[in-house]
Amino acid sequence: MESRLFISPAFAQGAPAGGGTEMILQFVPFILIFVIMWFLIIRPQQRRVKAHQELIKNVRRGDTVVTSGGIIGKVTKVVEDSADVEVEIADGVKVKVARAMISEVRSKSEPVKA
Repeated sequence: MESRLFISPAFAQGAPAGGGTEMILQFVPFILIFVIMWFLIIRPQQRRVKAHQELIKNVRRGDTVVTSGGIIGKVTKVVEDSADVEVEIADGVKVKVARAMISEVRSKSEPVKA
């Protein structure tokens, strides 16, 4: 008659009585991994993005910049509300570059006198 039982007595005795605390303890490692990922990956990336946006916003005429493609040039024209800047890459050779493609400002110029 006992062979017809679907759950053995040993398995039934091992079932947790208070399942709430064990379930919370199972999620603790996942929460810790997320917190570690936040401090090691997400937070520093947000800082870099914020610093890059500040760098792009403060580009002025006369700054020497490096684009993400590796082109080095001097900014000759900046329109405040525009997404483009004009960069001179050689004598008399001027190109328009998207502000977002500026990866580095090598040397800052003096502010333009009014």
